[in-house]
Amino acid sequence: MRAIAAFVGATISFALAVPASPQTSQDPPHLTPRNGITTPAPPDPAPVLPITVASGTKIPLTLKQGITTKSARPGDPVYAQTAFPITADNQIVIPAGTFVQGEVLRVVRPGRVKGRAELQMSFTSMIFPNGYTVMLPGAVQGTPGSTTNTMKGKEGTIQGDSSKGKDVGTVVGATIPGAAIGALADGGKGAAIGAASGGVLGLATVLLTRGPEVTLGTGESVEMVLESNIELDPTKIHKPVAQ
Repeated sequence: MRAIAAFVGATISFALAVPASPQTSQDPPHLTPRNGITTPAPPDPAPVLPITVASGTKIPLTLKQGITTKSARPGDPVYAQTAFPITADNQIVIPAGTFVQGEVLRVVRPGRVKGRAELQMSFTSMIFPNGYTVMLPGAVQGTPGSTTNTMKGKEGTIQGDSSKGKDVGTVVGATIPGAAIGALADGGKGAAIGAASGGVLGLATVLLTRGPEVTLGTGESVEMVLESNIELDPTKIHKPVAQ
């Protein structure tokens, strides 16, 4: 028994004499630079803020296909390209040649006696040359260079020319030859009959003929206006075009 007690006591004494290890095998090693100076971690990069193109900005476009109220239908696509670069924060944010897509919203054919042709369309997206796409709330502001189309209201409706002057000319143009032929046939009485016949013919022509259509040809200028702000990612605006 004394031998066993002595053995246990020696074992305990030995365990107390051995110092505890400062680091377990699971703890990560602590590395200290040779010069004793700890390098701080680099600061987080500043966030990239979007570029805002304000509501009301006017963007000139060039149509890539013709549109006419004679054949257009609601839902038909509209294709165009920006004709001039748009800048913000002293840099080009919408380069010339950017693709713009839209659709026809409403079509009104001209009447045979009264009523002008009307065409309403909106622009829904803008595609940069590198493929970066931005959704748009764009409306037609005007058709620069057109001598026959005008803008109606604030909803971006293009209105065709009036046919009143043309209708009067058609009636008068038919009345005068009729009167001349009647005069040759039977003097004054014949002239009156001929004028009446010519007037009826001219009026019938007016009743059967529609007024001028709204026609926008390929390459024609259309001015788009942004109906609300759009935000552009500066890291994607100038991203190179994929080869």
